[in-house]
Amino acid sequence: MRKIGYLSILMVVLFIGCSSSNSDKGSGSSAVTTAAATGDETSTGGTAKPEHLTKETFMEKVMNYEKNPQQWVFEGDKPAIVDFYADWCRPCRMISPIMEELAVEYQGKVNFYKVDTEAEKELAAVFGITSLPTVLFIPVTGNPSAQQGAMPKESYKQVIDQFLLSKPVAN
Repeated sequence: MRKIGYLSILMVVLFIGCSSSNSDKGSGSSAVTTAAATGDETSTGGTAKPEHLTKETFMEKVMNYEKNPQQWVFEGDKPAIVDFYADWCRPCRMISPIMEELAVEYQGKVNFYKVDTEAEKELAAVFGITSLPTVLFIPVTGNPSAQQGAMPKESYKQVIDQFLLSKPVAN
C-alpha cells in the first residue's frame, strides 16, 4: 500500500510541472539546448521543428501585445501552439520531443513555437506564466487556451484536433 502511495506522489510531481523558481537551474542538459547550440531550431527552413521565438518574432507571428494591449489579436494565418519552457525544467524537457513529433505530424496545419522564459522574461510576464511548462493553444479565430504542466502526446493531439483544427458548426 505504501508503494502505491509513493508511486502516486511521484506521478503527481512529474505531471504537475515545475514551479517558476529557478532553483533547478543548470541541472542537466536538454534537447532544446542542443538545438539552440546547433542553430537547428526553426521550422521556417523546411524542417518541422518548433520555431524559437523572441519578443520581436512573437509580436510578428503570434500577437503584437504592444499594438493591441487590451484584446487578443492573432497575427498568424493557421493555428499555433506556443510552448513556454525553461532549460532547467524537467517536465519541459519531457514534452520537448513530443512537441517535435507533433510538429512533424501537423506540419502545414499548425505552427509550433517555443519561448524560453529565461531569455524572454517580458513575454513570460505579459502572459502571466507562473508554471512551466505552459502550452498556449491558439486557434485562428477566437481566444487561446493555456495548459500548465506536461501531458501525454495523445492529450496534446486531442486538443489540437478538437480545439485547433475542428470546423465550427454553422447555425
